[in-house]
Amino acid sequence: MSMPSSTKPTPPVVTPTLRSYVAGFVLSILLTLEAYVLVVRHAVASPILVAAVAGLALVQFIVQLLFFLHLGRETKPRWKFYVFLYTVLLVAVLVIGSIWIMSNLGYHTPSPSEVDHYLKIQSGL
Repeated sequence: MSMPSSTKPTPPVVTPTLRSYVAGFVLSILLTLEAYVLVVRHAVASPILVAAVAGLALVQFIVQLLFFLHLGRETKPRWKFYVFLYTVLLVAVLVIGSIWIMSNLGYHTPSPSEVDHYLKIQSGL
């Protein structure tokens, strides 16, 4: 007597192709060259230039995620997405915390004359 087996259709595994890798590579090169040309030729004013390069970096980040890390194309995209979000949160905490600490270092660091005055007081001179 055989037991009926419940067969669930398995979702097809998406395999990356050479075409997707080449497309991602070409897009990455074009975005990098665009940022390089903007900076070298001083195409726009400085604040706009920073925003433009940051925007191009964000677009290149998305290209890297889609074409090389294949985020969203796997059988269980939710788990990879959660791991990705946690990584983004962790990096944001590290970067924001580092910037916060570095900005407060200048505020709390005494000037050389204050250091000399403190050392004279401590040494009893």
